[in-house]
Amino acid sequence: MAEPGSLTTKMMSLMPESSKLHVAMTIFQFGYAGNHVILRAALNMGISKLVFPVYRNLIALLLMAPFAYFMEKKDRPALNISFLMQFFLLGFVGIASNQIFYLLGLDNTSPTFASATENAVPAVTFILAALIRLEQVHLNRKDGLAKVLGTLTSFVGASVITLYKGPSIYKPNSSPNQSELLFSIGNANAKSWTLGCIASLGHCLCWSSWIVLQAIFLKNFPAPFSVYSFTCFFGSLQLLAVAAYVERDPQTWQVHSSVELFSLLYAGMVVSGIGFAIQIWVIQRGGPVFVSGYLPLQTMLVAVTASIALGEEFYLGGIIGAALIIAGLYLVVWGKSEESKLVISKAVTSSMFVNYPINSTGKSCLVQPLLTVSSE
Repeated sequence: MAEPGSLTTKMMSLMPESSKLHVAMTIFQFGYAGNHVILRAALNMGISKLVFPVYRNLIALLLMAPFAYFMEKKDRPALNISFLMQFFLLGFVGIASNQIFYLLGLDNTSPTFASATENAVPAVTFILAALIRLEQVHLNRKDGLAKVLGTLTSFVGASVITLYKGPSIYKPNSSPNQSELLFSIGNANAKSWTLGCIASLGHCLCWSSWIVLQAIFLKNFPAPFSVYSFTCFFGSLQLLAVAAYVERDPQTWQVHSSVELFSLLYAGMVVSGIGFAIQIWVIQRGGPVFVSGYLPLQTMLVAVTASIALGEEFYLGGIIGAALIIAGLYLVVWGKSEESKLVISKAVTSSMFVNYPINSTGKSCLVQPLLTVSSE
């Protein structure tokens, strides 16, 4: 009788590649969803928005570097100046700028809003991928029109969230314990909502650019964990330089509570470590648009978590905008699905035929069927 462990391993090995990608991105979104709520709690306790990402990425680097070194020895090309410059750029876009914008946006808005604006990432990723020819757009076909319409709809949704907050349409009933928790972590009512919106959109642009750049760089450096480890290394150095210049008070570099320590470990190990390692692994196999297409899942998870744990209110503008963004996203996904079906259909059709040379009678024997049916 086979051992349970060996049976599980065998089942995973038999799982189709596409199923593995879907499972991986679902796990990533569950882990990333908790990040919004946990980091918001730490931010409102006074943790530095510059020091926090330094520690976060150092933790991720310490976690991922050994795996990258030992698992990708054979796949990792020799380093040169060109690769180092590419890693520096990935660190600046995907780590330093991306995380500073994210924390600034989260600090001035809410976990649900920060998650909702990230639904614009698939549309922005699609546009960037189309501009550099990683994604094809055919306006004379329904799949191409769906992708373009979906992109525009997502942008309209992001604009609604940014420009229109609207009235509160749902406020959970808070128990005494929940009210005490909400009071202890604070809220964003006294912050700048406009600044938070702008920062959140900057975060979306950086994340989309990071996803596309990773897809490009992986073609020449096919070692995803090594790419991410080098990205973390350079991103940490950039954040450290900025934080050391701005945060001169030694108190800001200290961890003052168990909540701060937990948020650091969660963000460093679960999100930046395991989560983004999953992301770059899936990018290598499924492409940038596939990865970004899973972001709406964590919006729903964050909304439920924030409502239960923090007693967060739902605003009309955010719900309208999120609905438009999700509708636009699924238009893009549907368009890509139809495009994939067409590509597969053409590939299967072309594989069934082969070109033969002109025969001795001078008649062409082109496009003869490659598959024949036996008469026996």
